[in-house]
Amino acid sequence: MRKVIDYVKKNKKIIIVVLLIAILIGTVYIIDKGKNSRTSSAVNSAKSDTEIKLTGILKSIEGVGNTDVMITENEGKILGVVIVCEGADNLMTRSNILNAVSTALNIDKKIIAIYLLTV
Repeated sequence: MRKVIDYVKKNKKIIIVVLLIAILIGTVYIIDKGKNSRTSSAVNSAKSDTEIKLTGILKSIEGVGNTDVMITENEGKILGVVIVCEGADNLMTRSNILNAVSTALNIDKKIIAIYLLTV
C-alpha cells in the first residue's frame, strides 16, 4: 500500500493528465453520439408532406410493397422524382407507379425514376 501511495505522489501530474484526457474523450464521445441521434431524426423529419403522401399512395397500389420517395424541387418546381420500391421489377406495377406519380404531381413522366428496392 505504501508503494502505491509513493507512486501516486511521484507521478501526480501524469495521473491528472491521464484522467483529464479520459474525461475529454468521454465528453467528446457523448457529444458526438448526441449529434448522430439528432441528425438521424432530422433526416426523417426532412421528408416533405408531398413525399409522405405520395409514399402512402404508392404503397396502396397493388404489387407495390415498401416504398421510399424523394422529390427534388427548385423554387416550387419539381425537377425530378426518385421512387425505390418493392414490386418495381414488374412492368405493370412500374406503369401504374409512373401513371400515379405523373398524375398526382402533374409532372412529365420523363423526370420520374423508378428502382427496385432490394432487401
